[in-house]
Amino acid sequence: MPPDDIRHSLPDRLFHWIMAVLVIILLATAILPILGIKFDWVPIHWISGVLLILAILYHLYRALLIHGIAQMMPTGADLRSITGKDPATDEQKYDLNQKLYHWSVAAVVLVLVVTGAIMLAKIDTPLWNRDPSILSDANWGLVYVCHGAATLLLIFFFILHIYFAFLPEHRQLLASMVLGRATGDGENKPGSPS
Repeated sequence: MPPDDIRHSLPDRLFHWIMAVLVIILLATAILPILGIKFDWVPIHWISGVLLILAILYHLYRALLIHGIAQMMPTGADLRSITGKDPATDEQKYDLNQKLYHWSVAAVVLVLVVTGAIMLAKIDTPLWNRDPSILSDANWGLVYVCHGAATLLLIFFFILHIYFAFLPEHRQLLASMVLGRATGDGENKPGSPS
């Protein structure tokens, strides 16, 4: 398979699916106890959260030092394409919708990992001792509200991502996230968030 046919390299696909699994585990361990399903969720949740932070650091390394951040930055052509007068070229890997979706999810996940990392101070682990005195009660409340609100936004973005991934016009993008390249008619057309 020629390198030009590759839309998503193996390391990028592995990151995507590892992040997907970790997010599903984190959402399940956060929401199932609220729904009345009782289990020892805290260790699973914090370990998955730490693994997610490590995965994000790996992604930042690849995004900044391997790929370059430019491919995810909206361009003037992207912004002009909104009017329809100057459509963006098909040469871009990601269209404006995908770039905006990516930055939106990145902002939500950033809030989640920062607030989650702060919340680690409230639990005992093999790596550190519990110390909830690092924040006042009011500040802990703010951390919990931000974490909860970001969780709800992440659920919305997760549902949106799944919806767009299974639309017929985006199936090639889904195939490229599994196989590395699009299948079917051989075109890699950018689409909405997927």
